[in-house]
Amino acid sequence: MRRTSFGPRCLALTGAALLLAAGGTAAPAVSAAAEPGPAPLGHVVPAPASVRPGGDPYEITARTVVRVPPGNREAARIGGYLAGLLRPSTGYRLPVVDSGADGPGIRLVLDGEDGGAASGAEGYRLSVTARSVTVSAREGAGLFHGVQTLRQLLPARAESTVRQPGPWTVAGGVVTDAPRYGYRGAMLDVARHFFTVGQVKRYIDQLARYKYNALHLHLSDDQGWRIALGSWPRLAAYGGSTQVGGGPGGFYSRDDYREIVRHAASRYLTVVPEIDMPGHTNAALASYARLNCDGVARPLYTGTEVGFSSLCVAKQDTYDFVEDVVGELAALTPGPYLHIGGDEAHSTGPADYAAFMDRVQPVVARHGKTVIGWHQLAGARPAPGALLQYWGYGRTGAAERAQVAAAARAGAGLILSPADRAYLDMKYTKDTPLGLQWAGLVEVRQSYDWDPGGYLTDAPASAVAGVEAPLWTETITTSAQLEYMAFPRLAGIAELGWSPPATHDWASYRVRLAAQGPRWDALGIAYYRSPQVPWPAPPGQGRPRP
Repeated sequence: MRRTSFGPRCLALTGAALLLAAGGTAAPAVSAAAEPGPAPLGHVVPAPASVRPGGDPYEITARTVVRVPPGNREAARIGGYLAGLLRPSTGYRLPVVDSGADGPGIRLVLDGEDGGAASGAEGYRLSVTARSVTVSAREGAGLFHGVQTLRQLLPARAESTVRQPGPWTVAGGVVTDAPRYGYRGAMLDVARHFFTVGQVKRYIDQLARYKYNALHLHLSDDQGWRIALGSWPRLAAYGGSTQVGGGPGGFYSRDDYREIVRHAASRYLTVVPEIDMPGHTNAALASYARLNCDGVARPLYTGTEVGFSSLCVAKQDTYDFVEDVVGELAALTPGPYLHIGGDEAHSTGPADYAAFMDRVQPVVARHGKTVIGWHQLAGARPAPGALLQYWGYGRTGAAERAQVAAAARAGAGLILSPADRAYLDMKYTKDTPLGLQWAGLVEVRQSYDWDPGGYLTDAPASAVAGVEAPLWTETITTSAQLEYMAFPRLAGIAELGWSPPATHDWASYRVRLAAQGPRWDALGIAYYRSPQVPWPAPPGQGRPRP
């Protein structure tokens, strides 16, 4: 995954300081005058697969109702979610009525006509006429994604939590959409610095806006263990008691974790838990002496160096630990994946590393999960169906890239997270107050302008399962800091995972991305106002940048 040390000034920054760095305040008023008419139908992020504009716009008024199929709980829940989002800003009642697809208003259709059944599990069709807005899909995930598109087609002030002036119009036409890749993830490192359940849920909501479908939680590392397990209670109670730079750390109870999983599922995201091993394990080694080859517990660690820790590959205690931890975590996690880490195991010899992975991967399979590992797993023997998460970048050795490509040709799947493109903790510029730069400086265009399907030479494009945007937290302690590093790059990685390659165009994207700025302002998101993007000027701050 990488590492380098950082200066203490990063941790001293507050959310307020970051908001100033972003060029604005927490949630400035959204100017209605800046939005004279409905947004063009394709003016959203990620770019839709197909857009056919035409016809009169639809206007949400005090008479608008949200119609859902009779007796369909899932559609009713999504309808309630949409109405709940729009009631504060519009001031309208927007009742959700169990009356089917007929009639005017906003209509949500599951297993309906209008092309929804042909668009796959996450696809949808959005049809707008003067009489109605219809979102149709085969499954709930598609319906939910269609609602996210509808949100972006409304004025940015629709995101406000206080009543705003109308009108609330949506451009006429038809959007037919489905994702390029089935895996579109974002990783949050809660091990270096702990983030509360509320903070994680806020991030989940932000991911859902851009049609992400996986939240990868990095739950353990040298600096902290963040999930309470009954079989090894000291892992959380002691191993979770600190974090980078010191401080109290923290951990999730099993009920906390279930709440994160539940909230993610309500937003159609799957939680992918990671227990990193055999390296990055000092928090476990400090918690239980018997996990060390010499039987001596290690001291807790609050620094940022990597590669020094290792589980004892030769001891049966290690595999008892793996069996218990994987079993409990698998039982708590309904999704299909479990991430076993595997990176930067510099204190584990190659033969021991391969032997360890040969014993651990079958444990994951016995508990009904598919293995995901960092791309160093290619140096062992990846289990059938395993996914390798590639985090290399331009300076990664050719031999290592060839090894990953060979594993892909042999049947392993790939998740693309190149550090110099997708790592959200890389500095934007040399003056960025947070983040690291061991993989280089990663401005917004650098993060967006690459193709996952052709990134790894000699790896078949068909092996690419999707993309992921990791956010490591050595320098990040607050939600405002998290958002400043994630936005706007998070939106670009989302587009790479969702949109067809034919839509990939920086000139078009930067304009669509700029339109997200007022929405983030309304939501109080502390984003980086990159000079590469023609952001609209906040009210009272002059002309937009060229």
